[in-house]
Amino acid sequence: MIAQISGRIVKETQESVLIENNGICYEVLIPAIIKKRLVEFISDGNIRLITYHYHKIEQNTSTPVLIGFTNEIEKEFFELFITVSGIGPKAALKAISKPISLIAKGINDGDINFLCSLPGIGRQRAKEIVAKLQGKMGKFGLIQDKTSVEQTKDESISENIEKEVLEVLLRLEYTKAEAKEMIKKALARAPNIQTTEELLNEVYRQRAH
Repeated sequence: MIAQISGRIVKETQESVLIENNGICYEVLIPAIIKKRLVEFISDGNIRLITYHYHKIEQNTSTPVLIGFTNEIEKEFFELFITVSGIGPKAALKAISKPISLIAKGINDGDINFLCSLPGIGRQRAKEIVAKLQGKMGKFGLIQDKTSVEQTKDESISENIEKEVLEVLLRLEYTKAEAKEMIKKALARAPNIQTTEELLNEVYRQRAH
């Protein structure tokens, strides 16, 4: 079993890197959010990755697959995540599209809406994740994987969404005070909204009840 690999990155794709080690190149799949930060871990042109090694079985063939992480804690989270029924390595690789610390917080908080925003995770699967892993996320929530740049960007996106929705509600002849209160309540109900359309839909659902 390959538990760790180090070497020079010779090629990158959207989902993987090709690492050369002693003349042999290994393809390592990497969760999207971790891949964005790989440059931070390159030293003298080389990188060291902790790997999860498994065999993908398809039509009577077995293909070895490596999934890479920057430290053991990230790998441990991945291994815990795939203990949830219906989530295999491939699904987990796709789902880890946001900082692990935020996913851990979402699980601990039982935030189904946030978990549903992860690729491939539906509402029922999100409930199963919470049922299986809630209360086990302490150390993963402490991972420092959300940079200040990302935080600033997220805050800016949120402000722009709120501004756009406010303008829409004003055009629909709600008063500014009414519109702000509607937005505030909608965000309280669904704090992980990512788009203007999602926020407008949440405001509508709120008014419909």
